[in-house]
Amino acid sequence: MTVLSGFTADTAGVNGQTIAYASAGNGPPVLLLHGFPQTHAMWHAIAPELAKTHTVIAADLRGYGGSSKPHGTQNYSFRHMATDQRALMAHLGHKRFHLVGHDRGARTAHRLALDAADAVLSLTVMDIIPTHLLLDDLTRQVARDYYHWFFLAQPAPLPERMISADPDAFYESCLLGWGATGNGAFAPAALEAYRTAWRDPETIRGMCEDYRAALGFDFDLDTVDLDRRLEMPALVLYGADGPMAKTYDVPATWADRLTHMQAAAITGGHFFPDTAPQETLRALHPFLKAH
Repeated sequence: MTVLSGFTADTAGVNGQTIAYASAGNGPPVLLLHGFPQTHAMWHAIAPELAKTHTVIAADLRGYGGSSKPHGTQNYSFRHMATDQRALMAHLGHKRFHLVGHDRGARTAHRLALDAADAVLSLTVMDIIPTHLLLDDLTRQVARDYYHWFFLAQPAPLPERMISADPDAFYESCLLGWGATGNGAFAPAALEAYRTAWRDPETIRGMCEDYRAALGFDFDLDTVDLDRRLEMPALVLYGADGPMAKTYDVPATWADRLTHMQAAAITGGHFFPDTAPQETLRALHPFLKAH
């Protein structure tokens, strides 16, 4: 089941995992990847519009939503997540595709582009700065606003137990704490999909493992690629009032990593695909059509 209007929900067994996804449309393929603490439902207002001109696949990352949740922190690196998604697209017959990610999905997309550049027609990352930069040059403001990076990364089962006491309270504090204006900023069906997912203890565990892997594995993987520049067309979108924009010149953090880059600020905070979908589409759709 999916909240994306006109989309068909399914799962695929790829890369040793079960990956849940929804698909619709015809035309050049586009893969949409969600972030924390959401599911592919975050694309509910964007995916149907893109599907008028593209074949759109919106997938759940491993550890999230309807996708499998393996045990072991080592299984949650962005490299593993990226391999899942590339395998999903190959399974669906798409060897090359446009790649769009928000938050954790954007970090997965960046890793996929580094590991399999030939598969990526274009790369769009939404409201992130590079993982290595964020961790290596951590500011007081980011440490305060993005404290969850370090809370979720604590050894199991401490964060899992604390979150399980009231998942809605914790995860909604994340949704509302990064520039949103209240629960009313999120479509009721999408918010209910998020709640259904994060109330599952296995999803709570999977999301914690994602953040443990960022500190335990992804930082080192990214260190190896610090001198890499991606050559495919790239679009960097960020929330004008989000924590990243308040601390960083977001486009500047990508300038030495993306050779052919466009960038734009979108009204609102971190979750602008939910809260400002039409403005997001006005930036994203022409970019995809141009490439």
